[in-house]
Amino acid sequence: MELILEIIMIPAVLATIKILVIILMFAMPLGTVLTLMERKWSAMIQDRVGPNRANIGKFTGHGALHLAADGLKSIFKEDTMPKGADGFLYFIAPFFGLIAGVATFAIIPLAGPIGDFTFQVTDIEPGLLFIFAITSLSVYGAVLAGTSSNSKFALLGGTRASAQMISYEVFMGLALMGIFMVYGTTRVSGIVDGQNEYWFGSLIPMWGVFTQPLGFVLFFTALVAETKRAPFDA
Repeated sequence: MELILEIIMIPAVLATIKILVIILMFAMPLGTVLTLMERKWSAMIQDRVGPNRANIGKFTGHGALHLAADGLKSIFKEDTMPKGADGFLYFIAPFFGLIAGVATFAIIPLAGPIGDFTFQVTDIEPGLLFIFAITSLSVYGAVLAGTSSNSKFALLGGTRASAQMISYEVFMGLALMGIFMVYGTTRVSGIVDGQNEYWFGSLIPMWGVFTQPLGFVLFFTALVAETKRAPFDA
């Protein structure tokens, strides 16, 4: 048992365990839950029922079973490739989007430490700069997907998507400059710790949304545009 603990505490092994825990137990479940929430909320806004067809007998789980149904559907879908496409680039293009979405969780403290174990893969000083660098990889995914498919329409779509993503990345970075000045650091853990303080005694927490309300609106707008959600999906 002591040998196992010693092996686990090796930095490389511990970092690998943290990555697996964060990806399998937080990042991926969070994506599926947010997808269901978006579908249900958009249905409520549009006066629709929303996802409710997947069921086990009479149990529908208010649409929760659609998460499993959609997962099984994706697993058993046929993997096709357009004629004349560059096979290698065509298949690696989606991984740039996956890496950009998952790698950012490596520097986000998901919870407080339990003993010597921290729910953060690494705590680096240029934390937010690392996030900008990693998320910029998703641009390559859009470009490669468009250029490798041997289709002029896909090329135009990929070019437009990459141009939109690059444009709003600059916008997003400028919106966060106020956060750097308020908390005095780009380390994510330092920014999180800075939000534990309060204004006016314990009345208003010093969250980023309160210290930089205009920056929050600008950042949220850029975030919606980056992910190509409505009204930026046209």
